[in-house]
Amino acid sequence: MLSVAVDVWIGNAAAVLSGCWGAVTRRAQQTGYSRTSIYNHAQRVEQAVVSEQAGGISYEGLWADNERLRAENEALWEVWAGAEPLPEATQHAFAATGSAMGLSLGPIVTLLAIFLPNGTGPSRATGGRWVAQASRQAGDLLALLDHCCQRWVLVLCLDEIFFHREPILMAVEPHSMAWVAGQRGPDRSGESWCTLLAHWPWVERVIADAGKGLERGVKLAQAARKAEDEAHEEATARPLAMGLDVFHTQYEFQRVLHQKWRQAERGLEAAAKADAKVARTKKGGYDARGVTRQAWCAWRKAERLFDAAVQADAVAQQIGTALAVCGSPGTLNDRPGAQGQLDAAIRGLAGPEGGKVRRLLCDPRTLRPLDWVHEQLAQAGVDPRLREALVRLWYLNDTREDTPDHHRARLAQLALLEQVVCQRLCPEWQSAYTRVHEILRRVVRASSAVECVNSVVRMHQARHRHVNQGMLDLKRLYGNCRAFRHGKRRGAWPYELLGLKLPTAHWWTLLQMDPKEVEKKLSTQKVAA
Repeated sequence: MLSVAVDVWIGNAAAVLSGCWGAVTRRAQQTGYSRTSIYNHAQRVEQAVVSEQAGGISYEGLWADNERLRAENEALWEVWAGAEPLPEATQHAFAATGSAMGLSLGPIVTLLAIFLPNGTGPSRATGGRWVAQASRQAGDLLALLDHCCQRWVLVLCLDEIFFHREPILMAVEPHSMAWVAGQRGPDRSGESWCTLLAHWPWVERVIADAGKGLERGVKLAQAARKAEDEAHEEATARPLAMGLDVFHTQYEFQRVLHQKWRQAERGLEAAAKADAKVARTKKGGYDARGVTRQAWCAWRKAERLFDAAVQADAVAQQIGTALAVCGSPGTLNDRPGAQGQLDAAIRGLAGPEGGKVRRLLCDPRTLRPLDWVHEQLAQAGVDPRLREALVRLWYLNDTREDTPDHHRARLAQLALLEQVVCQRLCPEWQSAYTRVHEILRRVVRASSAVECVNSVVRMHQARHRHVNQGMLDLKRLYGNCRAFRHGKRRGAWPYELLGLKLPTAHWWTLLQMDPKEVEKKLSTQKVAA
């Protein structure tokens, strides 16, 4: 109900809109309203007239829509009150999936309460029992799946992370991003790593950092394989070699490089302050010979620090070129040439801050990925001259993808010329190029794959008070059955990329299956030795 009569509103608006001098004051005296109220009434009357003339939804239409929406809302609440609760199996799946995605029990129970009538949602203890049961099932199923995909795991990236000072031994197959091991404790000694590697007897190459426990674990696994092969009188032993992770080597050098540039920046700031002090001294009319000498020394020091930082930049480029698979002309790097570049880079690394980088660059395992590439190309059965041309062609095609548009046309022309060279060397060069491309595409020089998985697990750790082995198994099964959303693996999941064809693509359905039934369906996929 209106608190002001309509005729009063119109009268007040007429006094304002008339434009006569003193009309608003006289109207205020007649009606008892203040001048501010009269102006507000006039503004609202004007807005009402403009709205009415502009067309659109009328007041009656808006009122009718409001009444209709209120009725629909009341009807929906009545339907919601009488709705059937979610089946317990669905609630169980929701809780297990949420835990595998990184949610703790509190948010899981809160989200379930949104979909369930009041008082029918599970308690925190019930959700914990559901997650624990799913974790046990995941552990049993992973033991079977790990055994079935042993033959496909030939390369592993290894690393460890810590949960409340207890190590988690991590292993990831880099090409499929399959998380094949997430073992909690008991430590990160060589014996523990050897036990983990024993579950993957067909692994040929390991990429890891320079940790002593990892190095000892690989050596113990090598010795165990050799003893087992000798016991079975096998002519050729199963190889197991370790290469140092390029990522950690470059990371350590970037740390040194940043330190060099910080020192150069501080030196330049100190020299600038010394110049300012000289200017103030001269302006005050004092003897500036002493401060001028200090400024000269400060600039000489700043120049030395700046030259050292520039030299460190050049060393960084030299190290990157030496550790790359191919050089800029498209020639394949080899150990003698790369080691010569690294030796020159080591001579440019002076000072105690570069000690760790020097040790990593002097380690023979740093260039072991290059040895593996040459061994695989030698076994590809391609003529050496044709192989060099194919490597150059692969380098041009691979570089063209990340090159700006104004250089891409030139690289395309060079690739066409290289194809002509390959055609003259061998009319059937396409099949050889396919083999060379597959070898170079699958070169693994860094443990970036395991670092990616570690970053996800660390986020999960931040949301959980305690992460036991069962929860790790649950997360590992969910991650290996989850399709990638972006990148070159988009639409596929790790187990599929690894070569393991699961009975179902849905991880929860797979988890509910009997392990014996899963084993029966997967038995036909085992690759012959």
